[in-house]
Amino acid sequence: MNKEKILQRLCNDEDYYGEFGNQFLSNSHVGKLLKDPLNAFQPSKPSPAFLVGGYFHTCILEPDKLEKFKIVKSTTRNTKQYKDVAGGELCLLQHEVDQIELMRDKVMANDICADLIMGTDGKLNDFEVPMITELFGNKWKGKADIVNHNEKLIIDLKTTNDIDKFQWSASK
Repeated sequence: MNKEKILQRLCNDEDYYGEFGNQFLSNSHVGKLLKDPLNAFQPSKPSPAFLVGGYFHTCILEPDKLEKFKIVKSTTRNTKQYKDVAGGELCLLQHEVDQIELMRDKVMANDICADLIMGTDGKLNDFEVPMITELFGNKWKGKADIVNHNEKLIIDLKTTNDIDKFQWSASK
């Protein structure tokens, strides 16, 4: 399969994160290879932080895909209501969704952020752009959250649980 066809397939989330995409190493493998190389290719366990970050990301870049998230109107993940609705699956809490949507609204209300994310002068940016390469005999994949053509930038959206530690975690 040529590079163009591979990139077309990697545009599809099921292929990117599924069996097809598993033929490539990605950024998520780097930490696993350093910390636990024997389990580097095991799927990551879901966590509330990744779920919240994923919802924020989807809210801004792919709002048409928000229905894939299960949301529970519960105050915590320990309530009977949450457990009944979640059925063992990790779900977002309604107050998390409300907070994320408020964050999205604040980001998009900022003209600089909105222009960097959406594009200006009638030239729209591209979202979720996959790329592949080979390094040291290994095949790698990655996705740019936003390719801003006017500013010639690649933008990676991030969330954090602790803004005071963000500077150091971003540096890592």
